[in-house]
Amino acid sequence: MREILHSKILGSGKPLCILHGFLGMSDNWKTLGMAYADSGMEVHLIDQRNHGKSFHSEDFNYDFLAKDLNDYLESKNMGRTLLIGHSMGGKTAMQFACDYPGKTEKLLVADIAPKFYPPHHHEIIDGLNKIDLSVLTSRKEADDELQKHISNFGIRQFLLKNLYWNSEKKLSFRFNLPVLSHKMEEVGENINSTDSYAGPTLFLKGSKSEYVTDSDLSRIKTHFPLAQMETIANAGHWLHAENPKEFLSKSLHFLAS
Repeated sequence: MREILHSKILGSGKPLCILHGFLGMSDNWKTLGMAYADSGMEVHLIDQRNHGKSFHSEDFNYDFLAKDLNDYLESKNMGRTLLIGHSMGGKTAMQFACDYPGKTEKLLVADIAPKFYPPHHHEIIDGLNKIDLSVLTSRKEADDELQKHISNFGIRQFLLKNLYWNSEKKLSFRFNLPVLSHKMEEVGENINSTDSYAGPTLFLKGSKSEYVTDSDLSRIKTHFPLAQMETIANAGHWLHAENPKEFLSKSLHFLAS
């Protein structure tokens, strides 16, 4: 029996599925999700496998992640969907659009390109693996321990959103750290080289981010011939959190046009 991704559904109207990035979860998009719902969409904030409240699995690559989304749509009897994906979620969204073009009404990719990225999360993964959650009694203690390995306050706060009290009244991470540590290279992989999606596509990149450059546009158009690229001002890789007003405005203009 196939396992179905966990989600939070907001509003009603045209379906919009949103996919978070590596080590994130659907709650990262709650504020924007409510704004999309207020604009007249049925918003599906989805936890990808090994993240959030979705199932854990040893299998982890973009083919699996794209199929997970298709299984989710089928479980909800959804025909076509608008699709937003950030970072790792953007790669999943790209792969899904290429594999299931008939189910993708429009594709919006946030700050990631269809290319290989060398693994670059080692510091974060190493820091997380050095924390012994079994002896910690509060989020403050977890932050103190994580600070020994990760100095950036914003990154720590993002990671610590994944903490919860398990059934044994112990702190645990919602993401599947053992598998994600082992499969970290998969996050940087590209979508399949010959894949393409001929539908409406928008790539949004942060003005301060190095993940997507203007020189990537030709590669993007190889896979997504109708793609347009726009920049979110005063924002890095977390463009939807750093400049949510402009991100919402540009994304709504694309999704609703």
